[in-house]
Amino acid sequence: MKAVDPRLFRQAGAARAYLIAAITLGLAGAVLILLQADMLSRLLAGAGRGTGVAALAGTLAWLGAVLAGRAAAAAGAEAAALRSAAVVKSRLRRRLSAHALTLGPAWLTGQQAGEITTLATQGLDALDAYFARYLPQLVLAVAVPVAVLARVAAADWLSAVIIAATLPLIPLFAVLIGWHTQAQTRKQWLLLGRLGGHFLDVVAGLPTLKLFGRAKAQADVIEEVTGKHRAATMATLRVAFLSALVLEITAALATALVAVEIGLRLLAGHVSYQTALLVLLLTPEAYLPLRNAGAQFHASTEGTAAARRAFEILDTPPLAGQDVPAPGTPVSAAVSATPVAAASADASREDIVFEGVTVAYPGRSRPALDDVSLTIRPGDYVVVTGPSGAGKSSLLAVLLRFATPASGTVSIGGADLTRIPADHWRQQIAWVPQQPHLFAATVAGNIALGQPDARRQDVVAAARLAGADEFIRRLDHGYDTVLTEGGRTLSAGQRQKLALARAFLRRAPILLLDEPTAHLDSASSRHLLNVIQTGQAGRTVVLVTHQPLPPAARTTRLLALDQGRLIQQAAAVLA
Repeated sequence: MKAVDPRLFRQAGAARAYLIAAITLGLAGAVLILLQADMLSRLLAGAGRGTGVAALAGTLAWLGAVLAGRAAAAAGAEAAALRSAAVVKSRLRRRLSAHALTLGPAWLTGQQAGEITTLATQGLDALDAYFARYLPQLVLAVAVPVAVLARVAAADWLSAVIIAATLPLIPLFAVLIGWHTQAQTRKQWLLLGRLGGHFLDVVAGLPTLKLFGRAKAQADVIEEVTGKHRAATMATLRVAFLSALVLEITAALATALVAVEIGLRLLAGHVSYQTALLVLLLTPEAYLPLRNAGAQFHASTEGTAAARRAFEILDTPPLAGQDVPAPGTPVSAAVSATPVAAASADASREDIVFEGVTVAYPGRSRPALDDVSLTIRPGDYVVVTGPSGAGKSSLLAVLLRFATPASGTVSIGGADLTRIPADHWRQQIAWVPQQPHLFAATVAGNIALGQPDARRQDVVAAARLAGADEFIRRLDHGYDTVLTEGGRTLSAGQRQKLALARAFLRRAPILLLDEPTAHLDSASSRHLLNVIQTGQAGRTVVLVTHQPLPPAARTTRLLALDQGRLIQQAAAVLA
């Protein structure tokens, strides 16, 4: 168990100024503690000797100023520490989001989206205790006891020896208890991530669960996971409370030991009343920072457990050729930092060549693509057919840079596709997946997702091409209607048409369509195919389907896949 996670400590560099301010104010508070104890012991000793109020007025005024200074220093340190935590959390969230985007859908399919959502929100929020309280307290746990020991030693060396001998007991017990707490917190966090992920999946699939009568079964699963999380949380809290009790008892016994010896020597006349008061006032202050550091360590374990999971994701290597932005680099800056050599990869003028491409996924007995070789020329209209699982979507995934060949190469204009920055390459692609996603934005905003500067008339023209204009105008606010996340208020066919309009609006040289007619009626399918065959002339179109298509008005290249192998390659003019 480490007192400071080095990876988390490196993140504190973004908030160095705030952390330095918090620690400096904390150290100022420690100096004020010494002054407060000294003045208070003088006041009490003077009052015991019968000194008048007038004679003590100056000391009283200074004591009031010291108390006000302590309050101001504590408030300032807390504000600076919380600000440092906010900066670090924001930086970690940006890095996590940017890296998840870099890893792409191929990685995300093996993850629980809800668990990652919980991690990026509640999980990283728990880092407040680590950066705002634990790290500053760790510095004070070293500085304050040393300062107190020096002051006590100057007044009474024997008491300083007893304090120095008993101080290590607190961190010793804190470490012993911390080992157990860390394991409990890791278990609690894993259960929380599982609960969040499962709950999100259930909510997303609730209509299907209700239709098939499985809602009650999933509710039982959530209840079971919730029960386990509750038990893990209570076990963690029980350990935390017991640790606080152990640290309090240790500090109380050590303070009592000093009080007994100083009291006996005071009665024997070996120390003065003022010195005894000073030692008694400072002794608890020597143990307090260590107790607080132990308590804050236990409070911060949830955040550090979440951070470990975040670092696991950040340490996940991207696919070959994908660009990894430097820590703290905005995504937009990473996109703009395209190497000059990549500008020569122009899909509107150069061939895309597959040479012996094999794609394999973990856990599958056979490759998704097996030794596929083909050439896609600019302006080609390519129809890829084959049964489910033949490798059609994997072919698109390679073109989208969501999958990397295990062997073989894909090149454009002689340049290896994996050496072209992924963002630069994807700027040349418009894509319609089988299950397109719509965002909680206006209809026009969803269509203009890939062309955010598009004019309204261009958005409307794209919607007409996709056959979406008619139903859009029937919505309450037309193109300004705000959709729900995922477009749940629309039918599958309407969502498909909006995704097609999005692809038509994005004037990219390559148009990739994965089962574009799957959710459309026959009339809409005929209209769409006619638009693709005639209205998209000049664009390279790769259309994946497992259904036979009607005769086309432009030259069609037919590719047939079966079990990952290219079994047919033909060209035909179907009129």
